[in-house]
Parts: sequence; C-alpha cells; structure tokens
Amino acid sequence: MASTSPRFFQQPLRYLHWASIEKPAIFYSLILGSLGPVAMLVVPPLRQRFGDGRRERIPGTYPIPPGPRKIPEGFDDPS
Repeated sequence: MASTSPRFFQQPLRYLHWASIEKPAIFYSLILGSLGPVAMLVVPPLRQRFGDGRRERIPGTYPIPPGPRKIPEGFDDPS
C-alpha cells in the first residue's frame, strides 16, 4: 500500500477515520483527551441542576477554641 496517512490539521475527520482503523490507540486517546475540556464546561451546570452546590472552603488553620484553655490533670509523671 502506497497510501499515506492523512494529516490531522488538514483533514481532521479523514484522519480520525484512518486512525480508528489503522491505529485505534491513537484514535481512542484523541477521543478521551477531547472529553476533558468538554467536561469542564458541561459538568458544573449539571451538578448545580441536580442540587449539588459549591463545597465549603477547607480551613487553612486549626480553629482556636474560645475561652481559656483547660489544663488536664492526672497525667503527670509520678515524682
């Protein structure tokens, strides 16, 4: 066979057809790779529509309890 493989940027649909037959790993990697940017646009509105809102922010520090600190007793070394 003297046919050359089509170039992706010149004929993308012909390239995908060729890659699906000749190189299925490349074809499926292109399909899965293109789903990432699409998911970034589609998933957040779907989550809000189903009632799953934004999460609370993760605290950056440990919360300091109000009031004076209670000193525990009974855990000292015997002297």
